[in-house]
Amino acid sequence: MNPGNTGIPGAGAGRGTAPGTGDGSPAHPPFPPKPPHPRQAPSSQRFPAHRTGRRAPGRWPGALARLIARPVSWATGAGMRPSDEGGSTTARDLALRHRLLLALSALLTLSLFVSYQGVHGDADPLRTSTAPAVLSLDTALYALGEAQRDAAQPAPTSDFQKQISVAVQSLAAAAADDDLGGAGGRQALQTVAGLITVYADKVQRSQLQPDGSVLREAYLSYATGVLTEKGSGIRARLKTLQRQQRAAVHRQTSFGPLLWLGWSVTLLLALALAAALLETQRFLRRRFRRRYNRQLIAAGLLSLTGVVVTVLFTVWTQAGLSDTRALLDRPLTGPHIPDAGRLTASYLAGTGLRAAAAVWILIGGVLLMALAETGLRRHINDYRFRPR
Repeated sequence: MNPGNTGIPGAGAGRGTAPGTGDGSPAHPPFPPKPPHPRQAPSSQRFPAHRTGRRAPGRWPGALARLIARPVSWATGAGMRPSDEGGSTTARDLALRHRLLLALSALLTLSLFVSYQGVHGDADPLRTSTAPAVLSLDTALYALGEAQRDAAQPAPTSDFQKQISVAVQSLAAAAADDDLGGAGGRQALQTVAGLITVYADKVQRSQLQPDGSVLREAYLSYATGVLTEKGSGIRARLKTLQRQQRAAVHRQTSFGPLLWLGWSVTLLLALALAAALLETQRFLRRRFRRRYNRQLIAAGLLSLTGVVVTVLFTVWTQAGLSDTRALLDRPLTGPHIPDAGRLTASYLAGTGLRAAAAVWILIGGVLLMALAETGLRRHINDYRFRPR
């Protein structure tokens, strides 16, 4: 007989076996195995991937995407958390559009004012001082040329003195322009006026001498040197001033890269403001069931009218400036000088009035911002965040 199988129920319990096992396994589960020593662990466990000095793939693209998404989310309103009341984003949407309209209105006003002034700011000085100074210098040079021809006559004539008077009066008219070459230009005019006096005196002395005498030839030669000497003569000094004035005409009539950039930015801002006004109108119609917002419509009409009118004024003024530059870009003589004066006056007519319209750009900008403010203020107040 097998002593371990006595036929008595539970006889195996006294041997420390769990009931129902019969194989002598202990009642409690064995202790969990101890983790291996670091020196015995596999290399993949001893050296994790993040300590190898190499970043996980995809980390930098994800960070760059998040960085770009922030300003885009702020501009479009996407990804904003809903408000505490029923998950509505109306308050934030209104605030976003409110800031956008005010910012675009202010930027458009500033850009339009600077661009408009860049064209019209020089139109009135050209009409009142620069162009008349150029014509005065042309008149003086032409009169001195005629006087030199009369000085060579064998007998004294009244035409010489008349031409000298015309030259002196023309220099006085040119000196009325405070911007004529600055202090150096005014000093040069005073020097030329003194040289003209010397020239006229020597010519008159030569005409008092008998025809063919040595003294007559000496006086006339000295007078001719005062008039035509290179670098220091009357004619050389006047031509230097004339070149300076023509350079000023080019500067005042040019439509350079900065003006092209300014007007391009202005038109882009005008389009952006128009798009923002239309989108805000659609938003209000969809959210509040309001068909039209009168303030926003008035703001759109005001911005459109202001931009169109200022562009037309600028085109007219720039056309007159370009025609004036083409007219004054070459030396004028004889009857062409008074004709050029009349044409210049017609080309630049109305530029003073159009230049004064620049202040209305600022007034219109303030009114535009006020319309954008009042158009959304009531809805913003209705959906203002409540304090917690």
